[in-house]
Amino acid sequence: MRFDVITLFPPMFQALNYGILQRAQTQSLIEVHCWNPRDFTHSKQGQVDDRPYGGGPGMVMMAQPIEDAILAAKKHCTIPANVIYLSPQGIPVHQTMLRQRQDKRFIFLCGRYEGIDERLMERVVDEEWSLGDYVLSGGEFAAMAFIDALARLQPGVLGHEDSAEQDSFSHGLLDHPHYTRPEIYEGLRVPEVLLSGDHQAIQAWRKEQAHGRTMARRPDLLRTSVESV
Repeated sequence: MRFDVITLFPPMFQALNYGILQRAQTQSLIEVHCWNPRDFTHSKQGQVDDRPYGGGPGMVMMAQPIEDAILAAKKHCTIPANVIYLSPQGIPVHQTMLRQRQDKRFIFLCGRYEGIDERLMERVVDEEWSLGDYVLSGGEFAAMAFIDALARLQPGVLGHEDSAEQDSFSHGLLDHPHYTRPEIYEGLRVPEVLLSGDHQAIQAWRKEQAHGRTMARRPDLLRTSVESV
């Protein structure tokens, strides 16, 4: 099984070079390859993020460096793979789900800051996975957790069958989409409301998007919110 990881911090994955996972790599039962978007940016300064359209705190990861890193990973190996974005907005992963996967390869995208440009989501992301209903500083720890969990299911990695459990979730709405420069990316435009400068309209749009996204992806969170009032 092969894992390709799109991350700004490849050295973090040295943590996989210990114990069971080290042995699995030594025995060629799994492979782990990291791809840094900074190596693919068109910016001389190595810029991979920018301020969000519509204002707000934090930065948003730019689409181009990440997409080019993903394309490079895909070209490096002919085994097909879905691009999986690690995000609190994704499908909560559980052991049964992992056991049912027959993939021979995974490409994990680790976000940072406020997230990634929504247009990249539309173009290249196939799935979103969540470690749980809480926020981490980035997707790296989630990627390592899923690599560990998936590797342990591979024949020969463990001397016996093993199971793990995914626990508890918090409550709340999912996040709204994020956009950053350029204004037009591969024919996809930033929503006009975010360029309007009308902060009240922007706030209303974001609330509507958050509610709609939660209703579509995690309606259970809405039910829980109502029950807790």
